[in-house]
Amino acid sequence: MSATLRNLEGQDEASILREIHSALNGLKFGSVEITVHNGQVVQIERKEKFRLQPTGKTA
Repeated sequence: MSATLRNLEGQDEASILREIHSALNGLKFGSVEITVHNGQVVQIERKEKFRLQPTGKTA
């Protein structure tokens, strides 16, 4: 897993909403967590789960 440092300080609401939309884009299974301190969004975390299907048995 990797982290990307982005400067959210001073960003307007539309910019933050675009970041949240980007985190949600293409997510099928998982979650997006938004961390707020002193009324400001300071972190957006995306956790994605991959479901693996068992392969058919060959006899």
